[in-house]
Amino acid sequence: MVHDPVQLEKERPDRLRVLWLSTIGFTVMFAVWLMFGVLGVPIRKEFGLTDVQLSWLSAVAILNGSLWRLFAGILTDRYGGRLVFTLMLFFTAIPAYLVSQAGSYQELLLYAFLVGFAGNAFSVGIAWNSAWFPKEQQGFALGVFGAGNVGASVTKFIGPALIASIPPAGYLGGLIPGGWRFIPFLYAVLLVLMGFVLWFGTPRQDKRPGQGRPFLEMLAPLKYVRVWRFSLYYVVVFGAYVALSAWLPKYYVDVFGLPLQEAALLTALFIFPASLLRPLGGYLSDRLGARRVMYWTFGIILVASGVLMMPEGHIVLYTKGGTKEVMQFTMNVWLFTALVFLIGVVGGSDEEGAASWIKWNLKQPVVCFIGGRSAPKGKRMGHAGAIIMWNVGTHESKLNAFAETGISVADTIDEIVDLVKNAFG
Repeated sequence: MVHDPVQLEKERPDRLRVLWLSTIGFTVMFAVWLMFGVLGVPIRKEFGLTDVQLSWLSAVAILNGSLWRLFAGILTDRYGGRLVFTLMLFFTAIPAYLVSQAGSYQELLLYAFLVGFAGNAFSVGIAWNSAWFPKEQQGFALGVFGAGNVGASVTKFIGPALIASIPPAGYLGGLIPGGWRFIPFLYAVLLVLMGFVLWFGTPRQDKRPGQGRPFLEMLAPLKYVRVWRFSLYYVVVFGAYVALSAWLPKYYVDVFGLPLQEAALLTALFIFPASLLRPLGGYLSDRLGARRVMYWTFGIILVASGVLMMPEGHIVLYTKGGTKEVMQFTMNVWLFTALVFLIGVVGGSDEEGAASWIKWNLKQPVVCFIGGRSAPKGKRMGHAGAIIMWNVGTHESKLNAFAETGISVADTIDEIVDLVKNAFG
């Protein structure tokens, strides 16, 4: 795609407004999406829930935050991110408020499912920023936007303190609820405010790269098996990230008897490396080969998970001289945290690794889009804005890796369909 330098400079203030406001909005939405990780502990106590019932609250929210990502991205390309993102913020505010008013488990389950719609904001923001930024600036833009993943830690940091400090009766005669109910109430207010800020703070003339394209044409890549296979790989790494982010606070409280505030902070120790150290996988893939690194990644996750699920106790041997206890095992909180931290560290991957795997395993034509093509001078930017090291992660290294493999690279999301049609006929 050819960009007019004069037009690009003229649109620069508008692009930056889209970037920063969408990033703030995504941070709030991500915090709302995973808020039940902390809220689940007091909710279980108030409603007398079983572990299975509590797990369903987090599960339905996460499920609904994944189901509509493809369609949310397509709608953004068609109608513009300003409209789609604003509507998502306003819509999510409704069930967030209703969570604060829930009087039964059935109501909580329904509202949790609807709140989960917040998770689809990721694909909206990616498509929106990609439409506004030229390819030589998309790496910086998408890196900044992706940093909104830190929203997963927001409730972990502020939730326990607010729950403890706000009286259960709330304020203004209960108009502002107290205890754990204050958190979803606060998020509902923030979502509405963010919706107005986004609508009035971003350009009225939005970018719509997918306007006029047939819907089925935009779904063309889904007919290729490799798309689904790589999605399954992502289920393991990102699925583990989301699942542990939501479940660890409750686990720390139940198993290790920690107060909620300490449990939330230890969970944050998993969240940060799970995002910031992902690009290390790119360096190792470049040096050792993507297939080998992928096997080691899944292997380490399997071993760490195997140790995590080991029951505490010992083996009793019956001998002629009586019984003997051997192989005593106790999982303390520091060993547990270290293993969870390890899972977060090894769950990383990158574009160069994907190119290497494709080179040695696929013979058919492949088309791709790099969601991060550049970075500020002197730095290299990767997933979620993580600064990465050595010579891996620059847009040049990504393009070179794909060029050597014979992969066609789309400059923007809306060019993917044309490349697919050219590559596959």
